[in-house]
Amino acid sequence: MSAHISSVKTYFTVFLCLMAGTALTVWAAFHDFGALSNVVALGIAITKATLVILFFMHVRYSTRMTGLVVLSGALWLFFLFALTLADYLTRVFVPVQAAAGM
Repeated sequence: MSAHISSVKTYFTVFLCLMAGTALTVWAAFHDFGALSNVVALGIAITKATLVILFFMHVRYSTRMTGLVVLSGALWLFFLFALTLADYLTRVFVPVQAAAGM
């Protein structure tokens, strides 16, 4: 199997997309999206991470096995986040009361 060599144009385009994503991240940091703030931040971060994985880590041009390994790692991370969030959201939080005499 021969190695795939990406063009400078491809790398430059990906670089510009990452810079646009960074500018979008900074813009989003100064705006209040309410409950969707984390969703917006994670959406931008996932998009940028996908570009890095596909092009700079050469997963786009690798074998299907490499893609499967990357996908399984992402799926495992999703499961860990889902289990942690499920635990966190099912806890009952009792407000802390001020100590008497303080």
